Amino acid sequence: MNVLDELVDQGRMAPDWAQALAPVAHQVEQVREFLRAETAAGRPWLPGEDRLFRAFERPLAQVRVLLVGQDPYPTPGHPVGLSFSVDAAVRPVPRSLANIYRELEDDLGHPPPPHGDLTAWADSGVMLLNRVLSVRAGAADSHRGRGWEQVTEQAVRALGARGGPLVALLWGARARGLAGLLGSVPVVASAHPSPLSAYRGFLGSRPFSQVDRLLVEQGGAPVDWALPADPAQISR
Repeated sequence: MNVLDELVDQGRMAPDWAQALAPVAHQVEQVREFLRAETAAGRPWLPGEDRLFRAFERPLAQVRVLLVGQDPYPTPGHPVGLSFSVDAAVRPVPRSLANIYRELEDDLGHPPPPHGDLTAWADSGVMLLNRVLSVRAGAADSHRGRGWEQVTEQAVRALGARGGPLVALLWGARARGLAGLLGSVPVVASAHPSPLSAYRGFLGSRPFSQVDRLLVEQGGAPVDWALPADPAQISR
């Protein structure tokens, strides 16, 4: 049994994602070996192993929006395996996410919830995929170049091959670099919502209404972008 079959058996990856990622199964195993070595050397990494492939738990067939992030938040207790999302108990929400909430309210009128748990978006068909799925605690971008990029690029290729209704939301240069793997899938791109770049084209870009329009043009339904105020209402 290979690593992807193990993840399916453990309920940590949907079967159609395991099939789509089969060409990079060796890279997945290599990254897992790297993470084991990090643990053995006393270098903790995030998120927890049970959340490492959380973006792949929901079926590939159900993805309507691909939202690409960079790598997990490096603060212990924050990352949950979904890009831009944090544990519901985290206060305040990260500044990038606060800017996303600001733009969501300006674009669609949805007030920001008091938490940063984006599970409801994942349940609505938004794949919250980081380019790199792990990070050393306290050291942002520390697992870049360790093999995750080949895995997540294969995921993007699989979505591009599947086609729509599907829209890609690509914020920041690293995310925009994936556009060529998406084939004819429409892309909504802008600067990253980070405080360092949000004023360079993210704020005011109205990405959520653009995504909904493009989904409808493909015969799909718009996303329910509203987030429940009470995290207890969010499924896991």
